[in-house]
Amino acid sequence: MSEILIRNARTVLTMDDAETELSEADILLRDGVIAGIGPRLETVGEIVDARHCVVTPGLVNTHHHLYQGLTKAVPGGQDALLFGWLQTLYPIWERFGPEEFYVSAQVGLAELALSGCTLSSDHLYLYPNGARLDDSIAAAEDLGVRFHATRGSMSIGVSKGGLPPDSLVEDEGAILEDCIRVIDAFHDPSEGAMVRVGVAPCSPFSVSRELMRDSAILARDKGVMMHTHLAENDEDVAYSLEKFGCRPGQYAEDLGWTGPDVWHAHCVKLDGQEIDLFAATRTGVAHCPCSNCRLGSGIAPVRAMLDAGVNVGLGVDGSASNDMASLIGEARQAMLLQRVQNGADAMSARAALRVATRGGAEVLGRHDCGQVAVGMRADLALWDVSGLESAGSWDPAALLLAGPQKVRHLFVEGRQVVRDRRIATIDIEAALTRHREMARTLAGLG
Repeated sequence: MSEILIRNARTVLTMDDAETELSEADILLRDGVIAGIGPRLETVGEIVDARHCVVTPGLVNTHHHLYQGLTKAVPGGQDALLFGWLQTLYPIWERFGPEEFYVSAQVGLAELALSGCTLSSDHLYLYPNGARLDDSIAAAEDLGVRFHATRGSMSIGVSKGGLPPDSLVEDEGAILEDCIRVIDAFHDPSEGAMVRVGVAPCSPFSVSRELMRDSAILARDKGVMMHTHLAENDEDVAYSLEKFGCRPGQYAEDLGWTGPDVWHAHCVKLDGQEIDLFAATRTGVAHCPCSNCRLGSGIAPVRAMLDAGVNVGLGVDGSASNDMASLIGEARQAMLLQRVQNGADAMSARAALRVATRGGAEVLGRHDCGQVAVGMRADLALWDVSGLESAGSWDPAALLLAGPQKVRHLFVEGRQVVRDRRIATIDIEAALTRHREMARTLAGLG
């Protein structure tokens, strides 16, 4: 039996249905599960002093491209819109191999962990030079974070009217075969699973209608979730209207890409009918506010989505379109953008934090995560509010208004991944050294 007692937390934001907040509470973690919450609990295991900490559920990242961490702030893409940005970076990404994918995932997930993330999805849609989804999954397992990997794909290259170069697309039969392989090898549908796998054609402008439809059929046959990009910007909508004769939401509906087993990234340009469609079908949305700002895509109608009943989580998106991977930063940005768009009372700090925790867990179909409650998985973020960032705050639980940007401690399945603001499970300095060497080589500097 493995136990850890988190003792005397200043505040616990449970994210339960009643929005319960506890003061000076203990939390007992046993064998990967929250076993007790209350005053003066006892343990036979380790005790972690939380007297200066606000405790939240671990944050959930619903959209990422971890491999892009090796191409942050590339000069040619810094000021480009989505399509031009992609065309700048495709030739760099096609030089990646298995080690680049492993190391970038390891460093990217560590960056996320320090920002409070315990569960991350990843959308890996290109596989040059022998790379496989297995490489990213291995990195997550080594670090010890919960991982929802998706087997992405691109099949329509520039010669057939798509956006990616032909060198980065795959045969559609081979794509479906590899989806089956990785699902059979890695997907764990059980409660408390550390790894799950989804099926994720990249986008309407890089795969065929047939692959979208066949992927949906395969995913539902295997009982896994489905993910893609949708309605990210005006170019995206124009492409859908020109190529398919309909808006992105209708395209998704026609091909079986709505339902509680589906979540779409971005959805910046959904209209009212599409929002109602997603609400009625329980289709999820991964909102990526910083990336949407960085690429000039716009402000997603998150307030309207939530009011309609759409499941919404947060995503940092690829590091090359964000240049940081801070999930607590995304939550603050989401809150601020909805206030810019809809008024100062449009989204509270606590509401945005709920989207970042329980909201993301619900989008990913993880009803065992996202709350601090007895029986839930022991995925917790401890935020030290005794420091400079929180100085003067009358409400330390309003973390997104005045609070730290990095966790003091992070627990995943009851194991400590971050201890005293440092990664505790891997040699992060060695990983960073290798990461820097790879980035310099790709930039032609090493």
